Amino acid sequence: MLSSEESDNFFNYYNFRTCEGRIEIAVCCKFNGCLKEKCSALHFSQESFVYLQCNSFFLLMIERTEYMSLLEKWRDKKIIKVVTGIRRCGKSSLLRMFREKLLVEGVSEQQVQELNFEDLDNEPFLNYKALYSHVKKNLCPGKMNYLFFDEIQMVDGFQKAIDSLFLLDNVDLYVTGSNAYLLSGEIATLLTGRYVEIKLFPFSFNEYLQSMPSDANIEAAYREYIEKSSFPYVLQIKGDREMVREYLTGLYNTIVLKDVVSRRKITDVMMLESVVRFLADNIGNISVIKRISDTMTSLGRKIASHTVENYISALTNSYIFYSVPRYDVKGKQLLKTGQKYYLVDVGLRSIINGTKGGDLGHVLENVVYLELARRGGEIYVGKIGDAEIDFVVVQGERKAYYQVSLSVRDEDTMKRELEPLQAIPDNYPKYLLTLDNDPQIFHDGIKQQYVLDWLRREN
Repeated sequence: MLSSEESDNFFNYYNFRTCEGRIEIAVCCKFNGCLKEKCSALHFSQESFVYLQCNSFFLLMIERTEYMSLLEKWRDKKIIKVVTGIRRCGKSSLLRMFREKLLVEGVSEQQVQELNFEDLDNEPFLNYKALYSHVKKNLCPGKMNYLFFDEIQMVDGFQKAIDSLFLLDNVDLYVTGSNAYLLSGEIATLLTGRYVEIKLFPFSFNEYLQSMPSDANIEAAYREYIEKSSFPYVLQIKGDREMVREYLTGLYNTIVLKDVVSRRKITDVMMLESVVRFLADNIGNISVIKRISDTMTSLGRKIASHTVENYISALTNSYIFYSVPRYDVKGKQLLKTGQKYYLVDVGLRSIINGTKGGDLGHVLENVVYLELARRGGEIYVGKIGDAEIDFVVVQGERKAYYQVSLSVRDEDTMKRELEPLQAIPDNYPKYLLTLDNDPQIFHDGIKQQYVLDWLRREN
């Protein structure tokens, strides 16, 4: 039996790395049940990891259960599966894991075609006609063919190729993209009723915990999660703070310069970065476009409201920020002004504005928002009278209300957080999530819960 420290070191070495041959490594495959005793000895869940075989090598990856379930749900259905999300959040890895699952379950290699359009080897297929011709020529007749297209937005006229391939009875299509252009304008029109979007985020806190021994300190794990990053690759380098910073800086620059500046043809990059810093500094605060414009102007950076609006649209379309509109709970209608913005990864905040600690309440609120977004439903900021409810989640006919607070052990804070929930005139579930590690308790039907337990709950 290895100690926790030995287990942690072992995993940090092997996680997401290739291991020559089928050596005795501390993970198992959910689909073929290998090496259970080793996995158990190292305190890791036997169903948390999968092998990805590539020739004579094995790549270790955390299995993203919820997303794999969604892909399985839509498998073989006559609908295009579109996986979207920010760069390096794990889209390629997810499709690779699903491909391996297909092969383990008996699908032949000939039935699978995968093309990553960031790979120069696939440059000849960056034209939709060439892509269509290549794929159709290599289809396996009489069997279902599984097509995986990574970063499809790089293909000129890709929607035409997808549209034609979709017409074939023996084709099951899976595509990824890193910005909302993939689902905008003409493309959304062409694919209406023929696609389902699967929104991928960086690791949840629950997924992040899978990289640690089962006896790891939960509070320490959370601090590491918000300080370092939730991007998958960071797990490989998290022991080196400078490497983490360099990686996140490079990723941020790529998103801003390639996905935002280049696509939107923005000329004033410094102004764009000023808007980014403002949003990162104000996560969890109500933001009005005109107020942002006025604030920037007062700081000596004059900018029109419509320019701010265009910049924010570009940032949300690249999935670096998420916009949450306001909702009048009593009036049951959306409000036209004011919304909140949240970062896709709180670790990026220190890269953007150099924040060192502090503002932990808004950071926690950001983490809770991302978890709610992963679990699905429409998310709003609730308004009831002059009070605010952090999140209203609507799923079909169901609703749920959430207040998030760093601590409510102070009596005045507890009263302030409960009052908006108590004023809601319906009987839908109401939650108060806090970092106070106290026993679960109810306040007139409002469930107070330790937020780290809530974050670990699986859907």
